[in-house]
Amino acid sequence: MPANASGHCGVIVSDTLNPALMIRPKKELGQHFLTDHNIARKIADAMTDESLPLVEIGPGTGMLTQYLLEKPFPSLHLIEVDQDAAEELLVLQIVKPEQLVRADILKFDLHSILQGPFNIIGNFPYNISSQIFFKVLAHKDQVQTVVCMIQKEVAQRIASPPGSKEYGILSVLLQTYYDIEYLFTVSEHVFFPPPKVKSGVIRLSRKTVLPSGYNEELYFRIVKTAFNQRRKMLGNALKSILQPDKPLDPAYSQKRAEQLSTEDFLTICRGMEG
Repeated sequence: MPANASGHCGVIVSDTLNPALMIRPKKELGQHFLTDHNIARKIADAMTDESLPLVEIGPGTGMLTQYLLEKPFPSLHLIEVDQDAAEELLVLQIVKPEQLVRADILKFDLHSILQGPFNIIGNFPYNISSQIFFKVLAHKDQVQTVVCMIQKEVAQRIASPPGSKEYGILSVLLQTYYDIEYLFTVSEHVFFPPPKVKSGVIRLSRKTVLPSGYNEELYFRIVKTAFNQRRKMLGNALKSILQPDKPLDPAYSQKRAEQLSTEDFLTICRGMEG
C-alpha cells in the first residue's frame, strides 16, 4: 500500500483491535488508551492547520496517529516515553522509525528536531498535562497551534475567563499568547482503562499580535505569586515583589488575582519596570 505525504505505510488499527491486548497500560505513566475511532478522528480533524510539522505527544497504541497520518502534514514526529508502546507502533508498521522519538516530552529538546514553527497534538497524561503546557509556553515562539485532550476540569480552567473561580496561573499565561477554545467533552468510557473523570478537548491558537514592552520573567513571577495567594488582595499578595518606590496601582491593589485580565497583569508588570 503506498505511503502518503506523511510517510504513512497504510496500516490502520482495526476496529476490533483491543489496545489492552497489545500494550498493558502503565499506571506510573498515567496511561489511558483511547479506544473510540470517532473521537480519534474528531481530535485529528480539530488540527485544522496542516501546513506545519506536527508533534504528537504520547501516541500510545496509535489510535489518534492513524488519522493524523491521513493528513498532508509536512512531517509528523511522535514522542513516546513507553518503550513497549513504541515497539508496538513499529511492529504493526503504523509508523516509520524516523517518525518515532523515544523520549520523555518533559526532558526532550524539541529544538533538536524542529527549528522552525510547528504544531502539537495529543492525548496528554493527566498527571503531567500542566507541565506540558509550561513546555508549550517555553516554545511559544515556535508552537502555533495545540490540540489536546486533557482532564475536563483542567481544560475548563485553561479556557476560563477572568472572574471565574477556575481561572488560574495557566489560564492567564496561556491566554496571554493563545486564543483558547473548549471544543468538546469526552466520556470516560472510551478509554482503556477508563479514568475516573471526563476529558475535554481544547485548541490553542497563537495570537497574531503578541504583547510587547514587558519583562517576561517578571510577568510570569507576578502571575504565579498573585495566584499562589489568591485569597489575598493583590496589594498584599504581591508585597514580596513590589518595590517601595513603585507601589501597586490602587485600581488593582484591592482586587484578587482572578479578577484581572491578561492585559491587567501586563499593565502591572510594565508598572513595576517603569
